[in-house]
Amino acid sequence: MNCCKKLIQLLLLFVFVTLTGFSQETDGKVNLNWDHQRHSWESTWINHPSASVFDYGVFNFRRKFWLEEVYDSSTVYVSADNRYRLYVNGAEVSHGPARSTLEYWNYETVDITPFLKKGENIIAAEVFNLGEHRPVAQFSAKTAFILQGKDYLGEKINTGQQGWLVSQNKAFKAIPVTRQMVRHFYVAGPCDLIDGSLYPWGWQSLNFDDSKWQNPGNLERGAGRGYLHGVNWHLVPRNIPHLEQKITRFDKIARSEGALVHAGFLKNEKALEIPAHSKVKMLLDHKVLTVGYPELTVSAGKNSSVKVIYSEALYDENGKKGNRNHIDGKEIEGYYDIFLPDGGEMRTFKPLWIRTFRYVQLEIETKEEPLVLNNYHSIFTVYPFVEEAGFASDNPRLQDIWDMSWRAARLCAGETYMDCPFWEQLQYIGDTRIQALISLYVSGDDRLMKNAILQADQSRIPEGLTTARGPTNVIQVIPPFSLYWIEMVHDFYMHRNDREYVRQFLPGMHSVLGWFEQRIDESGMLGPLDWYNFCDWTEGFMVGTPAGVDTSNSALISLQFAHTLDKASELFWFYGKDCEAQRYTSLASDIKKAVFERCYDPVKKLLKDTPYEQIYSQHTNILGILSNAFPKDDQPEVMQKILYDTSLIQTTIYFRFYLFQAMQKAGLANEYLSQLDPWYDMLDDGLTTTVEGEDKERSDCHAWGASPNYDFLATVCGIRPMKPGFAEVKIEPALGNLNFIKGHMPHPNGEISVDLAKEGENGLKGSVTLPPVTKGMFIWQNSEMKLGSGTTLIELKL
Repeated sequence: MNCCKKLIQLLLLFVFVTLTGFSQETDGKVNLNWDHQRHSWESTWINHPSASVFDYGVFNFRRKFWLEEVYDSSTVYVSADNRYRLYVNGAEVSHGPARSTLEYWNYETVDITPFLKKGENIIAAEVFNLGEHRPVAQFSAKTAFILQGKDYLGEKINTGQQGWLVSQNKAFKAIPVTRQMVRHFYVAGPCDLIDGSLYPWGWQSLNFDDSKWQNPGNLERGAGRGYLHGVNWHLVPRNIPHLEQKITRFDKIARSEGALVHAGFLKNEKALEIPAHSKVKMLLDHKVLTVGYPELTVSAGKNSSVKVIYSEALYDENGKKGNRNHIDGKEIEGYYDIFLPDGGEMRTFKPLWIRTFRYVQLEIETKEEPLVLNNYHSIFTVYPFVEEAGFASDNPRLQDIWDMSWRAARLCAGETYMDCPFWEQLQYIGDTRIQALISLYVSGDDRLMKNAILQADQSRIPEGLTTARGPTNVIQVIPPFSLYWIEMVHDFYMHRNDREYVRQFLPGMHSVLGWFEQRIDESGMLGPLDWYNFCDWTEGFMVGTPAGVDTSNSALISLQFAHTLDKASELFWFYGKDCEAQRYTSLASDIKKAVFERCYDPVKKLLKDTPYEQIYSQHTNILGILSNAFPKDDQPEVMQKILYDTSLIQTTIYFRFYLFQAMQKAGLANEYLSQLDPWYDMLDDGLTTTVEGEDKERSDCHAWGASPNYDFLATVCGIRPMKPGFAEVKIEPALGNLNFIKGHMPHPNGEISVDLAKEGENGLKGSVTLPPVTKGMFIWQNSEMKLGSGTTLIELKL
């Protein structure tokens, strides 16, 4: 009876809270908690009153407002679907929102104080929806825009109030990107046709005539994630910084035809006039691959057209790229924008979304009047990583590999990590794990890594696995990538001391591991696996998947599961989940035993890829070392076979990261520098970023190939965490054929640096510096030396 009374009381309390909550939402007087954003906003999502909210469209919003005074902190909160650019008194102040899902839709917090003035002001936003052409990485509910001012600004500029106006910008049309344009799989969104005669030039300015603009339609009140009722966008604050933006310029005009041209306009020193009734082509070389928003400023040239083709490289008659620096006998192929000048002065054309290119070709056709090219540059736009680490040695080409790799890592990091900036722009977990370690070692900035781990956890499907990539509006599941997600959580745990952040992922880890555990068959190995079990783009795997995936008993994925179980058990022990930790440890041991018993070949002294076929790969045996399926004393010999037995299915650039990890674990780190031929080949081919695979014909920029940025520090300099949170440091250098190395990298407590040179045959001399309140261990030729904070002199003669 008492239980019934308590239940009734709880129900009445729930009804009261619910009704009270809806009453608050209706009267519009909610006192928002901007730290947590769990309640109804005071502003409303708005859109165009008659245009489709689902189709492609570009829309301009404006709001004039008067200020008697500008206060020190004038903050706005802003978001849109798909994206927005925000202007205050003509100056761009923000763009976004940072990519996410509808269940975690980001808004930006922007201080607009420097752009405000006493008297009349104008705030404006360009909002676009790419409709059916939107990138696979882009979620969308419908076209919409929301903005809210904090404190005194609220009553002036909140969307949903009278005073806002909207107009559809019909100058824009989508140019879908086809396989014929780019030769390969592409899902990064359309290009633009912009008709200058239809563009409302000056629409962001205060004095623009908006008398024919319309009052926007109101959709729904903005709401933070976890509020009382269902909404289209569950708003959460952006958890990464705004992107870096800076002007970069083309290096040269590589060739031209149809008119005499000069490069002054590329440097913004002298305008270039294209005569009337002309057809001109100009191939521009940026010298290095880049990502950003190209901006072309022109004057006059009414009824002319400018086609702008973007490409990572040029192609010969056989469709091969070859050396990226060589252009003779090659032509450009790629996606393109088209700009149609209206004859006005200083008209700037800029695409809606980023473009990736080294080469750009301008194809210009003029009609009855000349076209003046005033300026052309790009706004480099990437995540604001700062290069805080460095590496030097007596091999100068290693510096070239470092620079090439860091450029690739930067171009593949925007509002999320990206597999490639030209083709897909998707945050694949397999790529991201490597990219995140590079970020930690070179920049020390862990925010994009934390965002990626969180987004992967949020992507989990009912079966328990994460999706392979995210955000994505086309689901793809790669079960091994879900295992890499758990290892990525473990990476963070080892490099950063943030217990509560890591703790939240234990349920998701349990969910992923449970999916694999259910698929262990009577052999003790994994049975047939659903979904796409990609492991590497090697020719020996069917579309990237190893033997045994569809039939049964893949030794590779079974060992990867066991390796991940060991990493997970470490985390569960740390958080006091002893029962789960013990079960995962036992399960890992059983799987490794089953693989070794069923797949070990005593003649070759290697593991087969399945118990039933004589197929051998580097990959499976790499996991045999990393998981300790091979006894520790046998691992050096096995590693030698992995490296030099060419009959094995070979790793490609992506999986060589794990090859290098196995070398380090097996005590062969000194051979790392002899394994860099693929990177030397990239340099010899004129590449400025690391490629996707050995064929070098698709993506010129894949940051999974930027692993030297990590390994030069973690393997050659030997800097690795010895305890969770990088609380203690292990430094075990592997100079290989180098005579000296210098390296430094950021650590949560400061900077770690090494400066070491060989002395004689086995000696070493130099110094190691650890940051304050940090200690560690220095290891050389099986000799150990304790390290304290500050500088320790190293002088070992063995």
